[in-house]
Amino acid sequence: MPTILYLHGFLSSPRSAKAQMTERWLQRAHPSWRYECPQLSSYPSIAKQSLIDFYQKSEDLPYIIGSSLGGFWASWCVERFGGKAVLVNPAVAPHTRFQHFLNQPLKSYYSDDVYKLTERDLTILKACDTASHQDPSAYHVMLQTGDETLDYTMALERYQASSISLEEGGNHSFEGFENHFEQIFRFFTGQSE
Repeated sequence: MPTILYLHGFLSSPRSAKAQMTERWLQRAHPSWRYECPQLSSYPSIAKQSLIDFYQKSEDLPYIIGSSLGGFWASWCVERFGGKAVLVNPAVAPHTRFQHFLNQPLKSYYSDDVYKLTERDLTILKACDTASHQDPSAYHVMLQTGDETLDYTMALERYQASSISLEEGGNHSFEGFENHFEQIFRFFTGQSE
Protein backbone atom coordinates (compact mmCIF):
# COMPACT_ATOMS: atom_id res chain seq x y z
CA MET A 1 0.00 0.00 0.00
CA PRO A 2 1.72 3.22 -1.13
CA THR A 3 2.27 5.99 1.39
CA ILE A 4 2.34 9.75 0.98
CA LEU A 5 4.54 11.40 3.57
CA TYR A 6 3.68 15.09 3.96
CA LEU A 7 6.41 17.23 5.53
CA HIS A 8 5.22 20.60 6.79
CA GLY A 9 7.27 23.77 7.06
CA PHE A 10 9.11 25.63 9.81
CA LEU A 11 6.97 26.41 12.89
CA SER A 12 4.06 24.64 11.19
CA SER A 13 2.23 21.38 11.92
CA PRO A 14 0.09 18.58 10.49
CA ARG A 15 -2.84 20.97 10.97
CA SER A 16 -1.57 23.28 8.22
CA ALA A 17 -3.98 23.97 5.37
CA LYS A 18 -1.95 22.11 2.70
CA ALA A 19 -1.40 19.10 4.95
CA GLN A 20 -5.13 18.80 5.62
CA MET A 21 -5.99 19.38 1.94
CA THR A 22 -3.60 16.58 1.00
CA GLU A 23 -5.11 14.17 3.51
CA ARG A 24 -8.69 14.92 2.37
CA TRP A 25 -7.75 14.53 -1.29
CA LEU A 26 -6.04 11.19 -0.67
CA GLN A 27 -9.00 9.86 1.33
CA ARG A 28 -11.36 10.84 -1.47
CA ALA A 29 -9.36 10.07 -4.63
CA HIS A 30 -7.02 7.24 -3.54
CA PRO A 31 -8.43 5.73 -0.33
CA SER A 32 -6.17 2.67 -0.52
CA TRP A 33 -3.09 4.88 -0.05
CA ARG A 34 -1.75 5.70 3.41
CA TYR A 35 -1.17 9.25 4.59
CA GLU A 36 1.50 10.19 7.12
CA CYS A 37 2.27 13.67 8.42
CA PRO A 38 4.54 13.63 11.48
CA GLN A 39 4.89 16.68 13.69
CA LEU A 40 8.40 17.87 12.83
CA SER A 41 10.26 19.82 15.46
CA SER A 42 11.65 23.18 14.42
CA TYR A 43 14.91 22.00 16.01
CA PRO A 44 16.84 20.38 13.13
CA SER A 45 18.44 17.60 15.19
CA ILE A 46 15.03 16.43 16.46
CA ALA A 47 13.37 16.73 13.03
CA LYS A 48 16.20 14.76 11.44
CA GLN A 49 15.96 11.98 14.03
CA SER A 50 12.17 11.82 13.63
CA LEU A 51 12.62 11.23 9.90
CA ILE A 52 15.30 8.58 10.45
CA ASP A 53 12.95 6.81 12.89
CA PHE A 54 10.10 7.00 10.36
CA TYR A 55 12.19 5.41 7.62
CA GLN A 56 13.53 2.70 9.92
CA LYS A 57 9.94 1.63 10.67
CA SER A 58 8.70 1.87 7.08
CA GLU A 59 8.60 -1.21 4.88
CA ASP A 60 8.51 0.76 1.62
CA LEU A 61 9.74 4.14 0.47
CA PRO A 62 7.02 6.78 0.78
CA TYR A 63 6.25 9.41 -1.81
CA ILE A 64 7.00 12.77 -0.18
CA ILE A 65 5.32 16.13 -0.45
CA GLY A 66 7.41 18.77 1.31
CA SER A 67 6.44 22.41 1.78
CA SER A 68 8.94 25.18 2.58
CA LEU A 69 11.39 23.75 5.17
CA GLY A 70 9.55 20.47 4.66
CA GLY A 71 10.83 20.62 1.07
CA PHE A 72 14.37 20.92 2.41
CA TRP A 73 13.79 17.82 4.58
CA ALA A 74 12.15 16.01 1.67
CA SER A 75 15.32 16.49 -0.40
CA TRP A 76 17.42 15.22 2.48
CA CYS A 77 15.21 12.11 2.72
CA VAL A 78 15.38 11.39 -1.01
CA GLU A 79 19.16 11.76 -1.11
CA ARG A 80 19.63 9.59 1.98
CA PHE A 81 16.93 6.92 1.50
CA GLY A 82 15.76 7.21 -2.12
CA GLY A 83 12.28 7.69 -3.52
CA LYS A 84 10.48 10.64 -5.08
CA ALA A 85 9.43 14.03 -3.77
CA VAL A 86 7.24 16.94 -4.75
CA LEU A 87 8.65 20.16 -3.31
CA VAL A 88 6.29 23.08 -2.79
CA ASN A 89 8.06 26.47 -2.57
CA PRO A 90 10.97 24.62 -0.92
CA ALA A 91 13.56 26.18 1.36
CA VAL A 92 17.05 26.10 -0.14
CA ALA A 93 20.12 26.39 2.11
CA PRO A 94 18.05 27.46 5.15
CA HIS A 95 21.17 27.78 7.29
CA THR A 96 21.99 30.91 5.28
CA ARG A 97 18.57 32.46 5.93
CA PHE A 98 18.03 31.61 9.59
CA GLN A 99 20.85 33.78 10.98
CA HIS A 100 18.39 36.49 12.00
CA PHE A 101 16.38 33.90 13.98
CA LEU A 102 19.30 33.04 16.28
CA ASN A 103 18.41 33.16 19.98
CA GLN A 104 15.04 34.78 19.23
CA PRO A 105 11.89 33.17 20.68
CA LEU A 106 9.95 31.66 17.77
CA LYS A 107 6.40 30.52 18.44
CA SER A 108 4.73 27.73 16.54
CA TYR A 109 1.82 28.79 14.34
CA TYR A 110 -0.35 25.97 15.69
CA SER A 111 0.62 25.48 19.34
CA ASP A 112 2.20 27.21 22.31
CA ASP A 113 5.60 25.66 21.54
CA VAL A 114 8.45 28.18 21.47
CA TYR A 115 11.83 27.54 19.85
CA LYS A 116 15.21 29.28 20.08
CA LEU A 117 17.67 28.38 17.36
CA THR A 118 21.41 28.34 18.06
CA GLU A 119 24.52 28.18 15.92
CA ARG A 120 24.48 24.41 16.44
CA ASP A 121 21.07 24.25 14.76
CA LEU A 122 22.41 26.12 11.74
CA THR A 123 25.41 23.78 11.60
CA ILE A 124 23.05 20.77 11.48
CA LEU A 125 20.97 22.36 8.72
CA LYS A 126 24.14 23.05 6.73
CA ALA A 127 25.27 19.44 7.14
CA CYS A 128 21.87 18.22 5.88
CA ASP A 129 21.85 20.51 2.84
CA THR A 130 21.73 18.54 -0.41
CA ALA A 131 23.37 20.85 -2.91
CA SER A 132 23.62 18.17 -5.59
CA HIS A 133 21.16 15.43 -6.47
CA GLN A 134 21.95 11.84 -7.38
CA ASP A 135 18.79 11.65 -9.51
CA PRO A 136 17.21 14.98 -10.54
CA SER A 137 14.22 13.08 -11.96
CA ALA A 138 13.27 12.14 -8.39
CA TYR A 139 11.93 15.68 -7.87
CA HIS A 140 9.01 17.71 -9.10
CA VAL A 141 9.28 21.30 -7.87
CA MET A 142 6.28 23.64 -7.58
CA LEU A 143 7.15 27.33 -7.37
CA GLN A 144 5.23 30.58 -7.35
CA THR A 145 7.02 33.83 -8.12
CA GLY A 146 4.93 35.72 -5.55
CA ASP A 147 6.44 33.76 -2.65
CA GLU A 148 6.90 36.49 -0.03
CA THR A 149 8.96 34.32 2.33
CA LEU A 150 11.53 32.59 0.12
CA ASP A 151 13.36 33.64 -3.04
CA TYR A 152 11.96 31.24 -5.63
CA THR A 153 15.00 31.76 -7.89
CA MET A 154 17.16 29.84 -5.39
CA ALA A 155 15.00 26.73 -5.85
CA LEU A 156 14.83 27.35 -9.59
CA GLU A 157 18.62 27.20 -9.73
CA ARG A 158 19.06 24.34 -7.26
CA TYR A 159 16.54 22.07 -9.03
CA GLN A 160 17.12 23.25 -12.61
CA ALA A 161 17.70 19.67 -13.81
CA SER A 162 14.40 18.49 -12.29
CA SER A 163 10.79 18.83 -13.38
CA ILE A 164 9.61 22.33 -12.40
CA SER A 165 6.19 23.96 -12.37
CA LEU A 166 6.63 27.75 -12.18
CA GLU A 167 3.58 29.96 -11.76
CA GLU A 168 3.48 33.74 -11.86
CA GLY A 169 2.15 35.41 -8.72
CA GLY A 170 0.80 33.35 -5.86
CA ASN A 171 2.40 33.31 -2.43
CA HIS A 172 4.44 31.20 -0.03
CA SER A 173 1.41 29.06 0.83
CA PHE A 174 1.12 28.24 -2.90
CA GLU A 175 -2.24 29.51 -4.07
CA GLY A 176 -4.36 26.89 -5.80
CA PHE A 177 -2.36 23.98 -4.37
CA GLU A 178 -5.50 21.83 -4.41
CA ASN A 179 -5.58 22.07 -8.22
CA HIS A 180 -2.32 20.14 -8.56
CA PHE A 181 -3.14 16.86 -6.83
CA GLU A 182 -3.65 14.80 -9.97
CA GLN A 183 -0.39 16.15 -11.43
CA ILE A 184 1.35 15.17 -8.18
CA PHE A 185 -0.21 11.71 -8.32
CA ARG A 186 0.90 11.21 -11.94
CA PHE A 187 4.45 12.22 -11.03
CA PHE A 188 4.57 9.71 -8.17
CA THR A 189 3.13 6.88 -10.25
CA GLY A 190 5.31 7.56 -13.30
CA GLN A 191 2.50 8.94 -15.44
CA SER A 192 3.75 12.54 -15.55
CA GLU A 193 3.88 14.13 -18.95
